[in-house]
Amino acid sequence: MFNYLDFEKPVADLEGKILELKKLSESGESVDVGDEIARLEKRSQEALREAYRQLTPWQKVQVARHPDRPHCLDYVQGLFTDFTPLAGDRAFGEDNAVIAGFARFQGEAVALLGLEKGNDTQTRIKHNFGSARPEGYRKAVRVMEMADRFGIPVVSLVDTAGAYPGIGAEERGQAEAIARSTSACLSLRSPNISVIIGEGGSGGAIAIAVANHVYMLEHSIYSVISPEGAASILWRDTTRSKDAATNMKITAQDLLELKIIDGVIAEPLGGAHRGTDAVIKATGEQIAKGFEDLSGANMDYREHRREKFLAMGRTL
Repeated sequence: MFNYLDFEKPVADLEGKILELKKLSESGESVDVGDEIARLEKRSQEALREAYRQLTPWQKVQVARHPDRPHCLDYVQGLFTDFTPLAGDRAFGEDNAVIAGFARFQGEAVALLGLEKGNDTQTRIKHNFGSARPEGYRKAVRVMEMADRFGIPVVSLVDTAGAYPGIGAEERGQAEAIARSTSACLSLRSPNISVIIGEGGSGGAIAIAVANHVYMLEHSIYSVISPEGAASILWRDTTRSKDAATNMKITAQDLLELKIIDGVIAEPLGGAHRGTDAVIKATGEQIAKGFEDLSGANMDYREHRREKFLAMGRTL
């Protein structure tokens, strides 16, 4: 059963009628419904196009969180070969929210980092809904240090509501682990590229997203705090999440205009979950182009990163 968002109700109604007609046709009854199905499919596409013509920031939040949206491991499977995952931080344990290891991208060796939410109840619990603990960020640091030692480029795929805020995580130094991971990103002597594929929430996201080039999918979001969290702090009222989303400038289009990110990757009509293969391919093409742009002779990737982030806000 397809998961429809609130603003997609006209599409859901039409596609429900199409499904009923198809079942009627398959039942063997002598009723010709082909023309009616074609007419409804055309109307459904028009309704979908109208729904996505100009999404509000809150609607983009809903799309970014869609349960059927492709997650980190979908991109790993679709874009990389010879992926060898590494486990553990060599200090406490393993964190399945963070995917980390080495792979090949278009034949070239890369270090791969990602935040995985899971796509059903079992995998969401396994990956802690994409919310990493300190050991996850320390595992990321471990991989980045290896990549730095051998001059291997780094790719990170971000999809998290934020780092895990549990007592155990805080006791094991969550803030310190995030800070060290952010520092490791900044210190890389090899190029790194980050893509926000869904949610990019707070320090939990930026810990692996401080990159030479940062891209966002068209309907992804990237923010210092969730709209619900911001509404709770600003107005003590989580029902004002829509207002918070609008005022926080969390969409890819807003962040590109503010020069926080370097590019936006187009999604299929109706969001990435309606065209997984197409959006994964487009993401791969953008990553390849990003590395090509960064392949300038004698480029100091640390200095490039430093200037990029220091420049943010200068012209606001």
